Amino acid sequence: MSADEKSLDGWREEMRSAFLYRVMADAEAGTPRDDLFRGLAIEAENQAGIWARKAGVTPPAYVPDLRARMVAALVRRHGPRPLRAILVAMKVRGLSVYSHAAPGHPVPTTLEDVGKRHRAMSGGGNLRAAVFGVNDGLVSNASLILGVAGASANNSIILLSGVAGLLAGAFSMAAGEYVSVRSQREMFEHQIGLERDELAQYPEEEAEELALIYAARGLAREDALKLARTIIADPAQALDTLAREELGLNPDELGSPSGAAIFSFLSFAAGAFVPLLPFLVIAGEHALQFTVGITALALFAVGAAISLFTGRSAVRDGMRMLVIGAAAGGLTYVIGKMLGVSLT
Repeated sequence: MSADEKSLDGWREEMRSAFLYRVMADAEAGTPRDDLFRGLAIEAENQAGIWARKAGVTPPAYVPDLRARMVAALVRRHGPRPLRAILVAMKVRGLSVYSHAAPGHPVPTTLEDVGKRHRAMSGGGNLRAAVFGVNDGLVSNASLILGVAGASANNSIILLSGVAGLLAGAFSMAAGEYVSVRSQREMFEHQIGLERDELAQYPEEEAEELALIYAARGLAREDALKLARTIIADPAQALDTLAREELGLNPDELGSPSGAAIFSFLSFAAGAFVPLLPFLVIAGEHALQFTVGITALALFAVGAAISLFTGRSAVRDGMRMLVIGAAAGGLTYVIGKMLGVSLT
């Protein structure tokens, strides 16, 4: 791609961003975010002008493409908040205001404050992912085993079905997690690459954008601009801050695609193994009874662990998970029983 073509692409991207900012401002009319997005629209148009001058041409009037019009229609209907992931991919900035929208949220006033808050945001996700991965494996494989047990009393068939369910579910979860994390990382890398180019092309305009975000969150305009310029002066700090404040991305939480896939596989398999265990060590009809018992205990334990993230009573969450799992397993057992009768 020639330099002129790259400049024209930059012009189109900035004009598309300006178009979407104005749509978002209309959707947020009457709120502080209205002023933020209108200010970002002006900054995007200024940056588009820089790209046009670099190309040495007078661009035609901007006409939104089909993708931009579709996203704009969704924003008008649902508002910007639920569409943050799509808007980030469309090079829309300032979305961190939706993560820090609560009144009274402390606004950073120094470079040290920015670093402290960012460091505090990372970590804590692995335990939650493990608990929910175990829960998925436990409920899905217990339901599968009970469904097959309802249709057939042959322990070998039940065991084979349980092993197949464990492997199929674990590989499916791993593949889905790999694709999800990989896609997220690729999007981040693309967006941070754009930010790196823009910092090199027009650092002052990037500082203006960042200052608008801080001002929208309650910092005085002069202080916001001073802080933004201090951050932009350090390229490494600037890229990290822009990713968080403009894109709403946290680089510390992206993780490794292969690591996430392995972690997802193991946590799902651990949960799916619980209802399968009795059929590996106990012969005869008692295996199903033991499966029901240990699955019930595991469901309660997982529900109690989930209370760590809900802040509610461990007994309450444990009983709720037990009821949900019992309902799923009971229904699949009844359906399996009905199918087993109809097929004999």
